[in-house]
Amino acid sequence: MALRCGIVGLPNVGKSTLFNALSNAGAESANYPFCTIEPNVGIVPVPDERLDTLARLAGSARTVYTTIEFVDIAGLVAGASKGEGLGNQFLGHIREVDAIVHVVRCFEDGNVVHVSGSVDPARDIEVIETELLLKDLETLEKRVDRAAKAAKAGDRKLRDEMEFYERLRDWVGEGRPVRSFEVRDGERAWLDALFLLSMKPVLYAANVAESDLPDGNSHVDTVRAIAGTEGAAVIVVSAELEAQLAELEPEERTAFLQDLGLDGSGLERLIRAAYDLLGLETFFTVGPKEARAWTIHQGTKAPQAAGTIHSDFERGFIRAETIAYPEYIRHGGESGARTAGVLRSEGKEYVVQDGDVMLFRFNV
Repeated sequence: MALRCGIVGLPNVGKSTLFNALSNAGAESANYPFCTIEPNVGIVPVPDERLDTLARLAGSARTVYTTIEFVDIAGLVAGASKGEGLGNQFLGHIREVDAIVHVVRCFEDGNVVHVSGSVDPARDIEVIETELLLKDLETLEKRVDRAAKAAKAGDRKLRDEMEFYERLRDWVGEGRPVRSFEVRDGERAWLDALFLLSMKPVLYAANVAESDLPDGNSHVDTVRAIAGTEGAAVIVVSAELEAQLAELEPEERTAFLQDLGLDGSGLERLIRAAYDLLGLETFFTVGPKEARAWTIHQGTKAPQAAGTIHSDFERGFIRAETIAYPEYIRHGGESGARTAGVLRSEGKEYVVQDGDVMLFRFNV
């Protein structure tokens, strides 16, 4: 599964600059709104030192990383939900992503015009969130009307469905996102069918000047306070710095980051935060031909993990020969782990753990 993150924000917050640095996809970046009309998509390998180590130990001919997709969605403005600035088109693109990376401008620069005239993270966040909520409210009003007409026939299930839509509409109408709405038993299918925008989990990327790394500034403190009320994460990045890092060799990049007191590039920290946000983890398959990383949801059982490789693996699943990553490294690979007795044979109820090295046995 490829994780798909939509990068959103007001115009001129550094969104496309960050996208370019993350994906090297070449989205146009200019000092005026709507320089990005169609969403640009960058598919980025997810860096994982564990996979590199496994490949070296196994002598794998190639290394295949799992990937993450970044979608650069053009800058939203107030009124987007009503079509301002091609807003309906932009909001439609958000429906297609797994998570929203909300880039918030936290830097002062007189040479880069702010669409609202000043730097104010709280106002900017409210503008974006309001547009998502208004679009969801429009969707829910239509669904309530449709359900009400159907419920007149007297079907109790239809009345229950209408009452759910009304309760959700009132929640959104009070300015609260769908992701904080409590879903009762039997309502999940109704909710999922709506594809509401404010249901998407959000990760805030506070874009600062390089001089404000690694901890941020007072603007970032504002973003953290807002995120804290939502249980959301915040990463502090400098889009301009990320653009510079993208031009460096790996050794130079590492030294540069260490000098700044950072434990990784913005890409690495953003990916870690996105994985945490969506409850994702990684398992590995390793052999002489290739070492490969696979992304799954936390709590996935062995047959379903096998199904991410091929549906035949899940249908014919027999067992999963499993080695925890630390044990694989400690014993120098599969052969040493087998000799040491730390290779385990796991069945259909085994819940895959992050870092497991797995070989699936199955019937064709």
